[in-house]
Parts: sequence; C-alpha cells; structure tokens
Amino acid sequence: MTDPDGTWRLMSGNTLVGTITVDDGGMPWLRGRFFPEVAFSQFKPWFDAVNALVEAEEFERFDDAYDRIENALTLVSPSGPVAEFLLHIDQDRAWFRWQEATAG
Repeated sequence: MTDPDGTWRLMSGNTLVGTITVDDGGMPWLRGRFFPEVAFSQFKPWFDAVNALVEAEEFERFDDAYDRIENALTLVSPSGPVAEFLLHIDQDRAWFRWQEATAG
C-alpha cells in the first residue's frame, strides 16, 4: 500500500523533476510544497497550460493537455511509483491524487 505521507518524487525517466512534501489533505487529494529541480523548467509550461484550462473552465480540452504530462512523467510515492496520477503544480504548491496498480 502506498504511504501518502512524506516526500513524493516527480520523475522523467531517471531524472528528478521535483519533489513534493505532503503537508495537507487526505484521500482523494493530497497537497504539499513543490520543490522544482532544473529539469522542471521543461515541463512547467505544460502545468501552466493545464491550470489555465481549469481556470477558464475549458474542461473539454483538459484531457488532451494533461495526457502529455501523464505520458512523460512518473509520480513516485515514498513506497514506490504509482500507476496513475492527476497532478497540479502552481508556483510552490502541488495537489494530486493517485491510483495504485491493481493486483491481477
């Protein structure tokens, strides 16, 4: 089972993109402080675009915009990678939800 507390890592392959220190929330959303690494600069415009779509309530365009984030990045809990995630990053704050891999 994934441990929601602690430090989560955002990865692109073997490259650390940033870390999230959870400081608030419970399932389904966790919130925390985001600490970007140099590699985050490449992905920041993607998160900015997704945030703008949500702010403008253009939800029909959200999935296409978010797909590139989910396809390029991996969210790693303190217990290991998660199967699926929905992550928002704005300035130094991140909020996310995740789904663990199902046994099967």
